[in-house]
Amino acid sequence: MKNKIIVYTSNNCGYCVSAKKLLKEKNLSYEELNIQLDTSAYAEMLEKSNGIRTVPQIFINNNHVGGYDDLATIAANGDLNKLLINEQES
Repeated sequence: MKNKIIVYTSNNCGYCVSAKKLLKEKNLSYEELNIQLDTSAYAEMLEKSNGIRTVPQIFINNNHVGGYDDLATIAANGDLNKLLINEQES
């Protein structure tokens, strides 16, 4: 089974760039949905995040992580690994 990571982004968003960079540094692949280019993605993000309008909004295996600061925090304290599926065992 593969990890499903979705990052909702927008144009000219420094935090979005930082979030994608952190995921790449962890060798994690993700799906990027730009809410400025796809209005249905914006509606989906609002529904999944309980109305949070800021980007990025990050979801790992259907768990709402939050924004970049939240992602950086769980990456630093080790909680990121708890959200990930060990792909070697699947």
